[in-house]
Amino acid sequence: MVVKIHPLADRVLVKPMEKEEKTKSGIYLPDTAKEKPQEGEVLAVGPGKMADDGKRILPDLKVGDRVIYAKYGGTEIKVDDEDLIILRESDILAKKSK
Repeated sequence: MVVKIHPLADRVLVKPMEKEEKTKSGIYLPDTAKEKPQEGEVLAVGPGKMADDGKRILPDLKVGDRVIYAKYGGTEIKVDDEDLIILRESDILAKKSK
């Protein structure tokens, strides 16, 4: 995917990973019963936050990282029929190893 959106400051563009639509017992869940995803892949990272002394604080994330983020954090957007979310770096709770 070619990223057309470039986050500013300490923001990160994440593609949410889809949760499984079926329970362990084989029951399919309707859209209304699904939980919001909390895991995703980083598509773009802003240049970092500006500190009070004028220096830029570089982000800890890079494109391709798998992350776990706050359930109701960020702003959901749609780009080319794809659901994405823009989060502050502080809304990301953990980086997941591959």
